[in-house]
Amino acid sequence: MRVYPEVPLGSSIIGKGRRVDILVLSKDFSRAVALQAKFQDSPGTTDEKIHYALADCAAMHVPAVVVHGGRGWSEGIAHVLAASPHAVGVEVTEAFEIESARELDVFLAGAFGFWDVVVEKRAPFVEQPTLL
Repeated sequence: MRVYPEVPLGSSIIGKGRRVDILVLSKDFSRAVALQAKFQDSPGTTDEKIHYALADCAAMHVPAVVVHGGRGWSEGIAHVLAASPHAVGVEVTEAFEIESARELDVFLAGAFGFWDVVVEKRAPFVEQPTLL
């Protein structure tokens, strides 16, 4: 994988030049995903920007999600983010280190085929032969 920060990527839903926070490309450049990062550790006006960010991710020509963290989201926006197919949550420590990124792992696994990350060391289910 190749990871690029702050990449111009077409036009936003309001016609302005779009710049994605992170663009992830496969080594052979055949697959790409765009990540828009949003962190809110205290209540504020970032809530108002989430609907725009989600709609803009939905309009991109590549798979894209808002990667969100922090404990400062309003209850309503927290529900919007949890319900959106264009948002994935990460848990961040007080030192701003990622503690858990399970939703992001699943999104990246789907885009790039990294299913080993999702299933970890679990054994696959083996069907039992039928007696019929």
